[in-house]
Amino acid sequence: MLNILVVEDEQAIANLIYVKLSDEGYRCACAFDGKRGADLIESETYDLILLDIMLPEIDGYELLEYIKPMGTPVIFITAKGAVDDRIKGLKLGADDYLVKPFQIGELSARVEAVLRRYGKSEKQLTIEDVFVDTESRQVTKSGKAVELTVKEFDLLVELIHNKNVALYRDRLYEKVWGEPFTGETRTLDTHIQRLRKKLDWEARIKTIFRIGYRLEV
Repeated sequence: MLNILVVEDEQAIANLIYVKLSDEGYRCACAFDGKRGADLIESETYDLILLDIMLPEIDGYELLEYIKPMGTPVIFITAKGAVDDRIKGLKLGADDYLVKPFQIGELSARVEAVLRRYGKSEKQLTIEDVFVDTESRQVTKSGKAVELTVKEFDLLVELIHNKNVALYRDRLYEKVWGEPFTGETRTLDTHIQRLRKKLDWEARIKTIFRIGYRLEV
């Protein structure tokens, strides 16, 4: 289980993140000021740190300087949305930068993207009664094997990695098929239909008008 630390002084936001990430299978801890965050970082190993900038005791920029030598990825979560602030955060070594207010689904997608970049993504994915093993490429639903084609499996993993995020057809196609999207949607749409039927996910994989698809969790 991957270990994530949230350093955020707004407790309502920290608790929302904690609940979301815990529901998705991460081990999650919270610190509400920079000093407590530093103490936890010193005593525990984390796979990812979500870090506010404007913190009591020790601010996020200073805390990032402390984290950098450890090689732990960091996503800044902050109300400081000016371009100069983003540039400063990224130049200091943050792996991503998310401005408040944000959708919790976007945060989840960015967490997964950064973890994948560091080779820390989960090898086993679970959505309610559907279990996906990305190493053996096996899928089960309620304990029963679900036979998927290569592209159906790759499409399923991409949807899960971006759950609750509307994905454009061209991005989905290029990611799964590995070739430029020419505007012909029949191949993608057919695979989506098959995936819905095999997993009984007709209501879960939503069609987003003029955009593409979203896996609702």
